[in-house]
Amino acid sequence: MIELQHVSKTFETAGGRVDALKDVSLTIASGDIYGIIGMSGAGKSTLVRCINLLERPTSGSITVNGQKLTWMEQQADGKSCMRTVSPQELRQARKKISMIFQGFNLLMQRTCLKNVCFPMELSGVPKAQAEKKALELLDLVGLKEKASAYPAQLSGGQKQRVAIARALCMEPDVLCFDEPTSALDPELTGEVLRVIRQLAGRRTTMIVVTHEMAFARDVADRLIFMDGGVIVEQGDPRQVMDHPRMERTRQFLSRCANT
Repeated sequence: MIELQHVSKTFETAGGRVDALKDVSLTIASGDIYGIIGMSGAGKSTLVRCINLLERPTSGSITVNGQKLTWMEQQADGKSCMRTVSPQELRQARKKISMIFQGFNLLMQRTCLKNVCFPMELSGVPKAQAEKKALELLDLVGLKEKASAYPAQLSGGQKQRVAIARALCMEPDVLCFDEPTSALDPELTGEVLRVIRQLAGRRTTMIVVTHEMAFARDVADRLIFMDGGVIVEQGDPRQVMDHPRMERTRQFLSRCANT
């Protein structure tokens, strides 16, 4: 289970303070698939990146699988401050929280097989064992025949599928997707979404920031609509999309339907 309580994130910029998240509370049950939609700048990516502390929240508590990653603690002067786990504890926690970005982040000098092996190498998995598992994962995403290919020889959709295979290699409890298809054309988007749909059957907890409304409707167990750093609507995807309560949600969905 993932639990966020009163999580806020403020960025200090040259133009002043930007409140990317404002007092967000959210509970995600183990095995659920959460879709997150909203306009650009709504706080979607910041929310997902806070779950494994790629972005450190300014305040609030974050618990993943029973382990507190951040929490609020009262000081002697009565004020509250946020505490975080130690760097070593965070490294261990991150092994079970994998992130898939829109930019692939593959190592260009390594083959697909070696890219998938890389996290296992860092964790000390024996080479033969790592390669066997990497081939199984490449087969899962439909790219076993590309094991010896380099990223420069792949399409965008294939690169993203390799990134998904790499994210699965440490058997994570949580998969976070940050707009995994935003850099792809429609055909390649379909390739990646088919793999994510397939993963849905494994009942791994997944949080997917997406602009693919059909995917959000058909695959997600729950759907969140964010606006201005706040969760303004959440629930069953079909209920949220067919009967939105908020005017901003209606405007957003109408805009998506017309594009």
